[in-house]
Amino acid sequence: MAVADRKTDIGPPDFRQFLPPIIKKNYGKWAYHEILEPGVMVHVGESGDQLYTVRAGTPRLLSTVTIRQFAELADKYCGGHLRWTSRHNVEFLLTDKSKIPALKKELHEIGFPVGGTGNAISSIVHTQGWVHCHSSATDASGVVKAIMDEVYPHFVNMDLPAKLRIAFACCLNMCGAVHCSDIAVLGVHTKAPIIDHENLPKLCEIPTLVASCPTGAIRPATVDGKQSVEVEEAQCMFCGNCYTVCPAMQINNADADGISIWVGGKVSNARHEPMFSKLAIPFIPNNPPRWPEVVEAVVKIVKVYAENARKHERMGEWIERIGWPRFFKMTDIPFTKYHIDDFRHAGETYKRSTQLKH
Repeated sequence: MAVADRKTDIGPPDFRQFLPPIIKKNYGKWAYHEILEPGVMVHVGESGDQLYTVRAGTPRLLSTVTIRQFAELADKYCGGHLRWTSRHNVEFLLTDKSKIPALKKELHEIGFPVGGTGNAISSIVHTQGWVHCHSSATDASGVVKAIMDEVYPHFVNMDLPAKLRIAFACCLNMCGAVHCSDIAVLGVHTKAPIIDHENLPKLCEIPTLVASCPTGAIRPATVDGKQSVEVEEAQCMFCGNCYTVCPAMQINNADADGISIWVGGKVSNARHEPMFSKLAIPFIPNNPPRWPEVVEAVVKIVKVYAENARKHERMGEWIERIGWPRFFKMTDIPFTKYHIDDFRHAGETYKRSTQLKH
């Protein structure tokens, strides 16, 4: 019996039952693929079969109305087959090339741009933000919308030196995968949690709360005759993990929360091993609804990169070539004490020679 034919209520259904017929037929037997135009790709199988992909950007948080619109387009143009990418793009899978112009036209008419392939900015992967997350230091959808409004031309055109991936996370728990992105926008808390000593014993298990702190900053304490905890602020890194397990440890602070910007990360192994993002701007205050300071900073970094990087050179590769001092100078980003890693073993990563690019 084929795996896809087995009936079970244990685990997820077998993915192969959801594949389009052309992908089932050519699974593991694709000869090559190429980008025909921004947002349009073709995969060619060893059999000669051709599968066309039309990629459109989406806002990630989708209404049922939008999902129905996508489903109707998929039924109309590609036998009901579509998929979402890890960066929240929606891809329509067609076998008839002649249907591509009409599909693109309808996508534009309902407000979804086609692009994000090749040497371009793809949709910004991001977290929940104020709409859902209990520990976010900033919004997600609002900031991402404001940024994409300005870098939109780089989504619908392939005019950058290489692909450029922007990611957004609302706090440093980083469920937005910002640790390895060309440009990462990261919400940051800057104050230790405020402890509700009155309700903490009623809401939280103190041993679990103490164990939740990755730096050991939380310790049992007696406050006003009640069992509670105290926070050693010098050890707190404002991650909000304690708030996740104990709602009496309020980490959100409207006056102190803000945004940091990191650059130079990537997951790809092409030409250079994967790289972690590194700090560029340590703090920008929240300024909703359009976050102009954050948008300006991201646009400036993209512009300088686009004008100076070599062909196929990712953000981190470009920075390594020119040197971090020159990157800060070209982007007009001030270098501060917060850029110096004070982790106890960070000295092993410091540049120790006089051969420093500037």
